[in-house]
Amino acid sequence: MHMEANEKQLVKLAKAGDTKAFGSLVELHQRYVYNLALRVVANPQEAEDLAQEALVRAWIALPNFREQAQFRTWLYRIVANLCFNRLPGLRRELNDLGDEYLEDWSDLNAAQDDPAAITEANDLKDFLYYEIDKLPEQYRLLVSLRYQQELSYDEISSVLNLPLGTVKTGLFRAKERLRSTLAAKANVLEEIVV
Repeated sequence: MHMEANEKQLVKLAKAGDTKAFGSLVELHQRYVYNLALRVVANPQEAEDLAQEALVRAWIALPNFREQAQFRTWLYRIVANLCFNRLPGLRRELNDLGDEYLEDWSDLNAAQDDPAAITEANDLKDFLYYEIDKLPEQYRLLVSLRYQQELSYDEISSVLNLPLGTVKTGLFRAKERLRSTLAAKANVLEEIVV
């Protein structure tokens, strides 16, 4: 809560033209902005360009930021819009996901003290990140916002300007693809062991 209050103070100062306050906001969010862009465009140089452009646009638009949403949600919306501009089919693909209501996916974190289990969980996470990078852009964007940036469904809906059902459907479909890939990997490993 203290961090959120501090961020709100930084936003107020930056809106008044304090470049150091904005610099502090950039320090807080630049890694996440870059990672979000990278997840979508899958090109480090292009992601760096998008991140820089997003931060410049945020500085220019900051006087118009109404503070009804969190700063990070507003900033991620700028990044998402830039990604939509770079990948024109992305918004259409997201809109085509539909409006079904679907449940959330459980976290893959291992809550064990067993070193072998921790190693296996880390290998699984590495494999999962590799598979996430192979998803279509619209799914990578949704998965990144939900699980890397830890935005709620409502925040994702706001960032992407999509109906809540579309966000839920897209995340469900992305997770189904990942589940199927993980199941296939488990089957291969089982055949090797047997």
